[in-house]
Amino acid sequence: MRPVLKQIQNNESMAQETAREVSMPAAALFGCVTFIMLLFGLTMLYSTSFGTAGSTFFVKQLLWAFVGGAGLCGVMFFGFKKVSDWSLWFLIAISILLLIADFCFPAVNGAHRWIKVPGIGNIQPSEYSKVILTLFLAKFLSERIRYIERAPFWRVFVAGGCICGPVILLVLIGRDLGTTTLLTILFFSMMYIAGISWKIILPILVGMAGSVFSFVMAFDPMRRDRLTVFLDPEPYQVEEGYQLWNSMLALGSGGWTGLGFTESRMKMKYLPEAHTDFILSIVGEELGLAFMILVIIAYIAFLVLAMIIARNARTRQGMLVAFGCATFIGVQAVINVGVICGAFPTKGMPAPFISYGGSSLVTCMVAAGLILSVAVDSAYPDYPVLLREKLHEKLNPLLFWKRDGMKLEK
Repeated sequence: MRPVLKQIQNNESMAQETAREVSMPAAALFGCVTFIMLLFGLTMLYSTSFGTAGSTFFVKQLLWAFVGGAGLCGVMFFGFKKVSDWSLWFLIAISILLLIADFCFPAVNGAHRWIKVPGIGNIQPSEYSKVILTLFLAKFLSERIRYIERAPFWRVFVAGGCICGPVILLVLIGRDLGTTTLLTILFFSMMYIAGISWKIILPILVGMAGSVFSFVMAFDPMRRDRLTVFLDPEPYQVEEGYQLWNSMLALGSGGWTGLGFTESRMKMKYLPEAHTDFILSIVGEELGLAFMILVIIAYIAFLVLAMIIARNARTRQGMLVAFGCATFIGVQAVINVGVICGAFPTKGMPAPFISYGGSSLVTCMVAAGLILSVAVDSAYPDYPVLLREKLHEKLNPLLFWKRDGMKLEK
């Protein structure tokens, strides 16, 4: 019996050592890529907005970057498992915020996405719903392994849909079709990765996509125009295709090397919302196609490293958290790049880590923190407990407390 136990312990030790050799270098590279994209985003935001708004947007985004950094450190300190335990409460809270945004605040550009908070600015609840839905689904699916094998449709897919569906519906009611699509893709992809058969997922996904397309074509003229204009924007360059046409002009005028940093012409009120959803068009104009390729490589590196961390996760829940966070950031990046070059219909979807927007930046930073937490957990299991113990030991002398068994005495 003892040799068997010793062999099991040796195997566990070897597995943990392998995880350290893979996860920690991946985590270090992942953190570097994230930090570089954040700095690049702040730099390009300054260039894009300074000529029209001074340093206002840059200062606000810098403050949100600090908030996002605090969120990243916070989720790493508590660990993804502890944060996931609170996911149901987060889901309830975000549902309330979405209701407030939908029915208590006026529409901006035809959509009810924002809540105006005095002294803080606008917050967009639908952005936070991405990471909250990821946390909830990771916990929900990791606790239902047996049901996935025995009754995957009713006990897992339908049950999960009944909980997540209202949140997605509230985002749709706010007329945020892009985020609704992203959340739907996130839900189906996490269900598939958790083990639900594609034979269940694919017919439902195709049916939903067909229904939404039919509804848009029949009852939503604005989005119907977007679906047709992007195929040939030139005839509509002064009307529905104005933004897309100017985005393509910006990309085309940059060539391989660009016009030079801060030298964009299109940002001077020719390209609407240049500092938000179309900031990569200004990147292409000022820094050229070469830098656009580097941005795309950075996104690919972010996704590949996140998937390596997910694959080497110690637990199923950690794997799902890392995969879900990588999925919604990756899909968001693909949609944004596709929109600015005319491959997809025009849709308000910010470039992760680069576009202006506090809610989007904080969400991406928290997602990066969760992925890093999964990586560290793979190498050092239950590291948050050890971290809190070390922190307690350091703080005790400063607070004139000492530990006496399980009792604290002054």
